[in-house]
Amino acid sequence: MAADEVHGADPSLRVQLERHQLGHVLAIGCDRRVPAGTGPVRADALTADLPRWAWQRLSAGAGSHGHCFYDWAMITLTTSAHASQSECWWLLVRRHCDTGGHAYYRCYAPQPVPLRELVRVAGRRWTIEESFQTAKGLARLDEHQVRRWTSWQRWTLLAMLAHALLAVIAATEPPTATATAGLIALNCNEVRRLLLSFARPAPTFACPLAWSRWRRHHQHHARTSHYHRRGHTYEPA
Repeated sequence: MAADEVHGADPSLRVQLERHQLGHVLAIGCDRRVPAGTGPVRADALTADLPRWAWQRLSAGAGSHGHCFYDWAMITLTTSAHASQSECWWLLVRRHCDTGGHAYYRCYAPQPVPLRELVRVAGRRWTIEESFQTAKGLARLDEHQVRRWTSWQRWTLLAMLAHALLAVIAATEPPTATATAGLIALNCNEVRRLLLSFARPAPTFACPLAWSRWRRHHQHHARTSHYHRRGHTYEPA
């Protein structure tokens, strides 16, 4: 499970997850105290003197601007007195490569896992947040007028179905066709734009499909150039 600081600040949630032996990566604030050998210590104080070799540059996943490379470090926390020998607790730290800003995560796993796996789970939370943001922009997920539970449920269900329809249509395009033609993959925004153009044709002489291919072709070149620059800038140490 991955969650933001709101859920990471809830100790009862961590207890329930660990009781069911469900691994988690929960974001916490820098002022949160974590169990160390000398007792509870602030997260930022515990990581203030980490040596250079403790950091590894890893990607948390591919985003709209390429792979998101950060410097990561993990510190083993004091285990519970009733824990099994295989259970592990860590403090995961993320450092921005440019600004040096830090983010902190409390992590648990019923079996030992490598740092790369914790980083992968931490990056999945951004994918979920991006899905909510996309649904708000494309399917108006946040524009319901709440009066009671029934109205909210109906609006949310319709918005989620509309978003799912856009995602399914975008996923049906063969990836080899876009790679061969030098186009970016068909996304939900482009599908919505095409559906609206055919449902409500505008008084224009341009073909919507031709305009879409032209736009995706130029976006492919721009993204390739951007990935190339980021690859040189954030090359792992």
